[in-house]
Amino acid sequence: MTPSQQQIMGPKQGFKARNDLHIVRKLWHMGTGLSGLGVYLMFGFEKREMATILLGLSAAAFIVELARLNFQKVNNIVMILMGPFMRESERDGLSGFPFYALGAGLSLFFFSEKIAILSILFLIFSDPISSFFGVLLGREKILPNKSLQGSLAGFITCYLVTLFYLNAYEQSSIQALAFALFAGLIGSVSELLSIFVDDNLTIPVFSGFGLTILNEIFVIF
Repeated sequence: MTPSQQQIMGPKQGFKARNDLHIVRKLWHMGTGLSGLGVYLMFGFEKREMATILLGLSAAAFIVELARLNFQKVNNIVMILMGPFMRESERDGLSGFPFYALGAGLSLFFFSEKIAILSILFLIFSDPISSFFGVLLGREKILPNKSLQGSLAGFITCYLVTLFYLNAYEQSSIQALAFALFAGLIGSVSELLSIFVDDNLTIPVFSGFGLTILNEIFVIF
């Protein structure tokens, strides 16, 4: 590693370079998620129906992923269409999209609608924002490729998303504020669990599970 590369990486090894902010991919991540939620809410799909669509989309996406990884011509076509929105590591490995659809689909399938939508909002906003601040400002390493700064950004994002979400349901009590604080913690922890599985899967599924337990305590929804 050259001195200039070491300067980019910072004092801790294992973090991504500053040029890996990949703003276009993060905007795509948020845009596709919000578009999907918009379609679900505007066109009146049933929760199980939308879950089935997403799970089917995930299965199809996994098939395409396996095809492109085994056939160069298929990979070339996918790279033309999706290359600008993919991480460098995804060009020779599975991309995040199948996990994105799988995580959202499982959340809608297993959890109540309000909990599922909130957990998907965590995925839409917390994942790219925590990654952005982790790459830009990350110094203290708490897990492989995870920084304290990125996790804090994820916590704040999930906390604020929960506050706005509860406000839409006219929930603005001290109880709702406490719920939002714990929800922020749940969202940030679910992102940290991505050291084992893709965060597009861990965030909505583990957040949905945690929020369901939290709602049993606070009875917000």
